Amino acid sequence: MMYQFRLDEYKVHRSIFHRLRTQLAWSLTASVVIPLAIYVLLRGESVLNATGTHFSIAVALIASCVTLLVLRQVGGIFRLEQSKWVLPVLLTAWGTLSATLLSFRLPYSATFLLISLPITIISFYVLTALMVRHRRAICYVIPIGRATDTDFASRLQIRILERPRFPAEAKAVIVADLHADLGEEWERFLTEASLQGYPIFHVTQLREAMTGKVQFDHLSENSFGAMIPALTYKKVKTVIDIVSALCLLPILLPVMLVIAFAIKLDSPGPAFFTQRRMGYRGKIFRMIKFRTMTVTEDGSDGSASMTDANDQRITRIGRLLRPMRIDELPQVFNILAGEMSWIGPRPEAVSLSAQYENEIPNYRYRHLVRPGISGWAQVHQGHVTTVDDVHDKLRYDFYYVKNISLWLDIVIALRTLRVILTGFGAK
Repeated sequence: MMYQFRLDEYKVHRSIFHRLRTQLAWSLTASVVIPLAIYVLLRGESVLNATGTHFSIAVALIASCVTLLVLRQVGGIFRLEQSKWVLPVLLTAWGTLSATLLSFRLPYSATFLLISLPITIISFYVLTALMVRHRRAICYVIPIGRATDTDFASRLQIRILERPRFPAEAKAVIVADLHADLGEEWERFLTEASLQGYPIFHVTQLREAMTGKVQFDHLSENSFGAMIPALTYKKVKTVIDIVSALCLLPILLPVMLVIAFAIKLDSPGPAFFTQRRMGYRGKIFRMIKFRTMTVTEDGSDGSASMTDANDQRITRIGRLLRPMRIDELPQVFNILAGEMSWIGPRPEAVSLSAQYENEIPNYRYRHLVRPGISGWAQVHQGHVTTVDDVHDKLRYDFYYVKNISLWLDIVIALRTLRVILTGFGAK
């Protein structure tokens, strides 16, 4: 049976404010129409003919549209609260476009941009607030099999279908365990419901979307092909990784030289250390990092590879570098070597990887993509040490492998900024 809709093609949270036409009109009004009206009142109608005004309008409009596009795409991940990402996405778009104007010495109006930016920011926060009002979908659950396990759906309104009948709400969705023996009556009901246009979600599909984790305890439910990442995007991602690493290298090299010098002054030993990690397709490589401990380990000793909170081996400069993940910067060379990516499951020390492979079924699935400097598990959990935490981390890794995409990478990149600024999960 294949009744279910793809969750990223059907947004269960619907209102007039979720419609693209409404959002485009809202963005155009906030970023261009209102600021331009204020600008004309302040400076007169002559500014309408100025080239600087035209370029400034283009910056405001493109930045607003890019922000809207990103928020719409990443909003398909149910657990993402879009309002958190308005400011970083919008400021990144504005900063990039403004830098482009300055780089090419194009004329612009600082007054218009200063008027437009705060109005645009406020308007996006208002828009996301209006969208949140309609975000709790009503899920009608067929109480057979594992569909009754709804602990993961705290953000949804759950109602049990006692008998086969169509929900009264037009926005309702139907949740069922499509691998259970539902019986002929429920089978007919699901067929008719799908013909009536009700979206029908398999309980495992909904759980993954709500938790951001794959239930690998029941991995047999997924065909092997479902766990193979998008091959086309993998190739594009590799090109993006290498090109961006080459572009950033001139900026990072001076910074890394300063940090290396500070490490040498702080404690005896090398500025860098390498460790054997398990990488793409199960191949071992040497990951390079700044040394942040008095004792280094090459990855062969599992217990020594673990870092505890308040670990006494961490140096003074290490306690400054680790919370902001600055010690990971040298891995740009691993990216250039094709061994790592900016985003992906974190590579484990060889000894730990061997241990986990013995304790956790299907652990090696995480090696289907290149390991990353940051990843889906890292922005949710931070550093983990116990086997139970590793089980949970692996569920996040499997979710990333299964759903790898540009938009998921954007979400991880934005959340990584929060990790850097707050030191979330550092050891």
